[in-house]
Order: sequence, then structure tokens, then C-alpha cells
Amino acid sequence: MLDLSFYKGKRVLITGHTGFKGTWLCKVLLKAQAIVCGYALESNTTPNLFSLSKIENQMKSIIGDVRDFEKLKSVFEQFQPEIVIHLAAQPLVRESYVHPVYTYDVNVMGTVNVCECVRLTPSVKSFLNVTTDKVYLNDDAPDHPFKENEPLDGYDPYSNSKSCSELVTHSYKKSFFNEMPVSVSTARAGNVIGGGDFSADRIIPDCIRAVEQKKSIIVRNPHSIRPYQHVLEPLYIYLDICQKQYENKKYEGYYNIGPDDCDCVTTGELVDHFCKIWGAQANWINQYDGGPHEASFLKLDNQKIKDVFDWQPRWHIEDAVEKIVQFTKVYLQNPKAIPAEMDLEIDQFMKGICL
Repeated sequence: MLDLSFYKGKRVLITGHTGFKGTWLCKVLLKAQAIVCGYALESNTTPNLFSLSKIENQMKSIIGDVRDFEKLKSVFEQFQPEIVIHLAAQPLVRESYVHPVYTYDVNVMGTVNVCECVRLTPSVKSFLNVTTDKVYLNDDAPDHPFKENEPLDGYDPYSNSKSCSELVTHSYKKSFFNEMPVSVSTARAGNVIGGGDFSADRIIPDCIRAVEQKKSIIVRNPHSIRPYQHVLEPLYIYLDICQKQYENKKYEGYYNIGPDDCDCVTTGELVDHFCKIWGAQANWINQYDGGPHEASFLKLDNQKIKDVFDWQPRWHIEDAVEKIVQFTKVYLQNPKAIPAEMDLEIDQFMKGICL
């Protein structure tokens, strides 16, 4: 089980810290009294969770591009991290069809730059590259949960660039890291949902924007199956991996991080949960917009992470949606209360409190 006291006084560098997952991760680490440095672009959403969380003055926050190797290298040299968690990415499938070169540049060369900085920084003892469940060669076969040993060959530029990010990490591990006192893992995380995600082209933010405007929620692929999980679920195991491999190299590896089968639901089912919990006549309509290819079936086999780390998901899909609705209603009533709401949810999650 994760013991957050391990992180007290540890120097942790997070790329992509201004994003949705990055902000939640920084908040957890700051509560654990870690020394946190973030390196990322400014958040591109309005509003944005990083600003709402009020954590910028509690950490070292550096605005920079992972494609800028010299600047990134100087941050590593000055901060001397012990643990590095790489989250920075162009994370949207549809955006990758519009800007494929940018997507590959950020997701592949950004990973090369982070790996090279880890290689050049002897203080780093534990490195985790967070990729995605979409790295696998997906033939849309029904009821096929992907295992870690299956081929990596994502279809669209986002998914494929993350497959490449995995391969870059594997190469650096075999070529350099295996001979160094640093442990290296990758985490292939399922679809993450939670309070504070204001991104475009994601189903939960789309739900929230619609109900705010008293409009029907537009669902473009209601029958697509995805492994949905609350944002604190993967963050919990990221930190567990980083801790365990810091202490013992035997824990490094390539891990799927997704929910159990009961939480692999269609997009329509997810929105049904949201509408039921939100109430107030929330509703949705099926309106396919003729967009680019996206896989219709995606499920992860999470047995390895369970066996190695004795991990079990804590919040199921209904719990996750309930927390999202709770967070959103707090935000709409009083945005200044968001830091306290984040603290409350983290405390409840760490104590295993279900709804």
C-alpha cells in the first residue's frame, strides 16, 4: 500500500504540471510535504485547474516547453530531482489529426529530451513516463483487454506518438538506464475523469459545459467502450510505482493502469450516470459529427499492476461521477473553495472512503 510519508522532503519533478492530471498530482505531493518542481506550458483552458488550486506559490513552477532541451536541462541541473514523472504531452486524439507534426514533436522528442535529462542527472533515482491505453495495436476486436506484452502501434497521430514515446523509453532503458542507479517504468493509463478538467473534446467537460448552459449534452460516439477511472486512481499507483522502484529496481516495468471490467463502460452509459447524478433535467442526444477515426473498443488487462503492487481500484464509475458532480457544483457556487474541495477528495480517497 502507498505510504505518502515516503515523499516528505523528496525532490520530485513533474512535466506537464499545469494540466488536469499534473495539478492533481502536485496537490497530492504538496500535501505529502514533497519538494515539487513543475515544468510545463501555461494551461490552455479557461478556466484552468492549476490557477483554481492555488498551489503555484507552494512549489517551483517553471513555464517551458519540453521540446526546449537546453531549458529543460538547466531545470534538471538546478533542481536535482530524485523522482521524475513525465506527463507533458499533446493529449487529444482529434487535435492530433489537425496538428500531427506538433503532436509527434511534443510527444516523441519531448520524451527524448526528458530521458536525456534523466540520463545526465545522477540525482534521479526513479523515473516514470506516463503514456496512454491507446498505445496498443487495436483491431477493435470485442472483449479484448490489452496486456502489456502486446504490440505497440497506435492508429492516430496521438496514439502512435505515445507508442513511440514508449519505444523511446524502452531504448533509453536498454541502452543507458539498466547500467545506472535509476529505475524506469512506463504507465499506460486508461481514460481519466475528475473534477477540474476543462479540456475540449473530452466527454465529462462536454457534459459540464452543456449543463451550465442548460443545453443537451452532445455525445458523438455513445457506443464506444472506454476504461474510465477517477483521476486519483492512476495518480495513486504512479506514486506507488515511483516509491517502490526508488527502493528496489525489481519493481520497474511497463504497466497498464485501468479500472476493473465493471468500470469499462460505453460513453453513453457514462453520460447516463452523469445525468442521473446531476439531476435538474440533464439529458443527452446522440449526434455523430463525422469526425476522424477513433477506436470503438478499448479495455486494459490490469492484472499485472494488481499482482505486483497489490493494487485494487478504490472508486468505481458511480463514485467517480458523483465526485465530479460534487466538485463542479462547488466550483459553480464558489471557485475559491476548490483548494479545500481537492484536499477533501484526496483525504477521502487515501482513506478508502467510498460514496
